Amino acid sequence: MISVAVVEDNAGVRRGLEMLLGETPGFRCACACGSAEEALRVIPRHPPDVVLMDLHLPNLSGIECTARLKQLLPDVQVVVITVFTDTDQVFKALRAGASGYLLKRSSPEAILEAVREVLQGGAPMTREIARKVVETFKKPAATSADNPDLTRREQEVLELLSQGMANKEIAATLSLSVDTVQYHLKHIYIKLHVRSRTEAVARFGKSSDAPARKP
Repeated sequence: MISVAVVEDNAGVRRGLEMLLGETPGFRCACACGSAEEALRVIPRHPPDVVLMDLHLPNLSGIECTARLKQLLPDVQVVVITVFTDTDQVFKALRAGASGYLLKRSSPEAILEAVREVLQGGAPMTREIARKVVETFKKPAATSADNPDLTRREQEVLELLSQGMANKEIAATLSLSVDTVQYHLKHIYIKLHVRSRTEAVARFGKSSDAPARKP
């Protein structure tokens, strides 16, 4: 049973997320808070697995709430779910400790999949947001020191990762098993010297203009 807390000031959206979690087998809503202040009081009492965090909250922002929750509960996973698409808000949320970033127009299925993915070590993002992350980190040129020796298959996996695809989508696109995708991701992380999907996408953006890799 995956335990999820909701932090959302819009009562309608909050109730919708509560219903989605409560009616989906394998999920439960640990609590639903209408403000950051309430979240900081309630969530630490019974820590959930994942927090769905709105950014536009009254008084204390969702970004500040995320930072404080991560100090109190380092292991809790925070997935932002918001209307904000500007790069500044994205990176502020990620720096505060969020592990995923979804837009509110995401489907219920995408929200549930994001919760599952973040618990598997992923960094789920709406594709539009993932592309913004890549574009922000792109450089006109890259030195050989910035370009680890990735195989062609690893490059393909990384390219699809940068488009916001989950492991299952990457596997289907490349006609691979999910286990094989995870195998390639493990080696990509080692070669890029990163520890997460978000960091891998950022490094990919830096070296995307480099020459093609070995087959």
